[in-house]
Amino acid sequence: MSFDSPLSLLALAAVPALVWLYTVYERRRRAAGARFGTLALLPNLLERVPAWRRHLPIAILLVALTAMIVGVARPRANVTVSRKEATIILALDVSRSMSAKDVKPTRLQAARTAASAFLAQVPKAFRIGVVAIGSNAVVALPPTVDRPLAQQSLATLRRSEGTALGDAIALALQVGQRQRTSSGEPIPTAVVVISDGANQGSRTSPQTAAARARALHIPVYTVLVGTPNGIVERTLTGGFREQIRVPADPNTLRAIARTTRGEFFAAPTASRLRDVYEQLGTRLGHHKQSREISDLFAGGSAALMLVGGALSALWFRRIP
Repeated sequence: MSFDSPLSLLALAAVPALVWLYTVYERRRRAAGARFGTLALLPNLLERVPAWRRHLPIAILLVALTAMIVGVARPRANVTVSRKEATIILALDVSRSMSAKDVKPTRLQAARTAASAFLAQVPKAFRIGVVAIGSNAVVALPPTVDRPLAQQSLATLRRSEGTALGDAIALALQVGQRQRTSSGEPIPTAVVVISDGANQGSRTSPQTAAARARALHIPVYTVLVGTPNGIVERTLTGGFREQIRVPADPNTLRAIARTTRGEFFAAPTASRLRDVYEQLGTRLGHHKQSREISDLFAGGSAALMLVGGALSALWFRRIP
């Protein structure tokens, strides 16, 4: 918690001073009563002694005073609020290894299906862009709030050969930086990379792209698609078919997420992928914001004063 007017907190020194004055007053009152009567006979004169109830209204009013002083200092707190505008760039791996069937029906189809489920979780005001990760990084869809268009873009992605992973992240950063609010301010951006982790043919290394994302304060969330048992087939001359092992490699994706302060998700199945995207939709839909909470302290102070005054009037027929 921080304060816009911290010097106002110096007034809190009055609270222990008032406690001390109240203690002195009580001692003098008892001493004055002792001069005109015998304390041992007091139970015979009164049905019951107020005891703690005598001090409770004063204690409540002192707490109310403390809350009032803190409110005057204009406290601020970080609260979680719904984000009104944001840009999310979905970078989807369409390389040959994504045709492996260790995730049914294929890695690419499972990733595409889960990405569609993710779009349903993201707030409608968010802009969604799509980057295809193949032999080259290509903007398949500039950021837009048009969800049907985004769905269509995911459905029309075509398989490529290589995996320019670093180039795709660098391109996603450029696309995200171009987004501005109506007043010209940059819109918060996040990148979601869906891949089996390989990097082939990229001019920009994934490490360099991740360092650039961190400098721009753009988190990159990475989702691993595939298992160590992935296999793809290709047809050779003469009609022969060759099997190529394409095990998923989480190390690069994990390092990207760690560098950019994003998060890495290992999602070897289609059902787990859907869970991941639901988490991301919730995470990206909220952010921390510093907000002044003086009104909370003012309202609490007023409520405590009313309670203290009501108890005093109810128990002792007077307002302290």
